[in-house]
Amino acid sequence: MSLTIVEAREAVDRLGEFDSVIDARSPGEFAEDFLPDALNWPVLDDGERRLVGTLYKQISALQARKVGAALVAKNVAQHIERHVGDKPREWRPLVYCWRGGQRSGSLAWFLSQIGFRTFQLAGGYKAFRALVREDLEQLPARFDFRVLAGRTGSGKTRLLQALRDQGAQVLDLEALACHRGSVLGGLPDKPQPPQKRFDTLLWQALRALDPARPVFVESESQKVGSVRVPDALILRLREHGHCTVVDMGEDARVTLLLEDYGFFAADPERFCRLIGGLVELRGRETVQRWQRQARAGAWAEVFAEMMREHYDPLYLRSMDKHFLHLAQAPRLVLRDGGNDSLQAAARELLSQA
Repeated sequence: MSLTIVEAREAVDRLGEFDSVIDARSPGEFAEDFLPDALNWPVLDDGERRLVGTLYKQISALQARKVGAALVAKNVAQHIERHVGDKPREWRPLVYCWRGGQRSGSLAWFLSQIGFRTFQLAGGYKAFRALVREDLEQLPARFDFRVLAGRTGSGKTRLLQALRDQGAQVLDLEALACHRGSVLGGLPDKPQPPQKRFDTLLWQALRALDPARPVFVESESQKVGSVRVPDALILRLREHGHCTVVDMGEDARVTLLLEDYGFFAADPERFCRLIGGLVELRGRETVQRWQRQARAGAWAEVFAEMMREHYDPLYLRSMDKHFLHLAQAPRLVLRDGGNDSLQAAARELLSQA
């Protein structure tokens, strides 16, 4: 039997050496965030965790430990019955909980007693979270970012995908955030990750990049929907990123928006609720006109008006404020959002990288 305590930095550097990463926290904790590829084997579920915590505060630590021990023993036994039967002697799990204490310690001890070479994360998820936050302050400075700027509907996200198809390194912040970055940017049936989960996904994406090669990324606001892009990355993009302005004609932009946001046609009331938040910026009369157009199915008209009267002025003010040399940036004209145009533009960008 073997049980080894491993520090967070060593653990993440050796993640590929572990056959399984096991999160012993409750499902609610796991839903907030977890280590890459972790499996949730809760030693206490959410209700049991609350019960033990209540006993600890209201009765005594001894009573909480008595009840908790029985629950932990039962749950660990169930995990062993369900998940361990097919594991070979050489199986090497890494186990963690919130702070590397009793929950992960109990599960790790049982696994080591069976005979598996088991590792327990010192400091638990809390130590991992601290490492992620530290790395997100340091990692952006390593990269040469090529920033795609351009007005809403100009094909920047599609161009990122075309660049990826041709082998370029891409950091797609909107894909990580599950949001297109505007008041209408929420994806249907795909909620945004919690902030901690977004941070970990971004951390994984940055760690996978090669600092010796350029990284293409879209210009973004500090917030993408409900999640916040770390300050260090935003500053790196704005102060050191090499910008290219992506331009597309209005008719082609409207066509692209109709394709990307066509799902609103099935639920115009959702669209109307979302743009209701623009009353303070654009006035009640304007917003109500857009809502009437949407309910009437005049989607091309409403998107064209919103581009001209809301998105374009807002975007240009933001870009002029945050990207001081944007006026001198090279321009890339996209004929439309079709695959041929995008692939040609991607080749042109890569030839200049």
